[in-house]
Amino acid sequence: MPQAAYPNGLTGAKCNVLFSLLPAESSVGRPRKWSLREIPGGTFDVLRGGIAWRAMPHDLPPGQTIYHGHRIWRVRGVWEALHTGLREVVRQREGRAATPSAAILDSPSVRTTGSGGPRGQGGGRKSAAPSVTCSSTPWDSSWRSRCTRHLWADAGYTGKLAGDIKADLSWTLEIIKHPWSGWQGTSTCRGGAQGFCRVKRRWVVERTFAWLGQSRRMAKDDEALVETAENLVYEVMIRLTVCRPAKPSP
Repeated sequence: MPQAAYPNGLTGAKCNVLFSLLPAESSVGRPRKWSLREIPGGTFDVLRGGIAWRAMPHDLPPGQTIYHGHRIWRVRGVWEALHTGLREVVRQREGRAATPSAAILDSPSVRTTGSGGPRGQGGGRKSAAPSVTCSSTPWDSSWRSRCTRHLWADAGYTGKLAGDIKADLSWTLEIIKHPWSGWQGTSTCRGGAQGFCRVKRRWVVERTFAWLGQSRRMAKDDEALVETAENLVYEVMIRLTVCRPAKPSP
């Protein structure tokens, strides 16, 4: 009997979007045993289901095969390129510029496990901000483009960061505070002054954290390498972007 598709499986339309952004396959070497679509499809199963690579369902390619493809794509920058390409496609489809002119800076606290890798605490998250934004570091991502000129952040990033960003990148940093902290911007509050508030700009990044949390593999940091943990974020957003329905034409 034909087996039902998994919830995270890639349909033909979804595959076409991804495959159009992939680099051309090499004409040399051993022919593929598994379809190229199995790499993102299996990776999405691991992310959404929160399973280990070796716990891949038996009717899919071996977990080691999916992990190898996942790792090779990370090392070669394929996942990041897919993320960038999909973001540009979606933005242009909605009538926006391909590259954003502003970004929101924040970081969530994620529990770690005994699997190894770096450790830290929420109170130290602000110390990572200069390495993310300043060009004096080797790290460089697609969002740090010539078009980006402005950052939003919460009160946890108050201090010398704004001066550093201004001096190094000529960007501006705007601190968005809660309404009960004296900020008079637009917000939607429930339950009084200390109730739930959808604060201008900040709600966007909190929504993104909620999207990431819907993938069970992201509930804890099981990764030994920061590069792998960063790449999982790209992969989650790729899955969400591919599954995102197009807005109706005006």
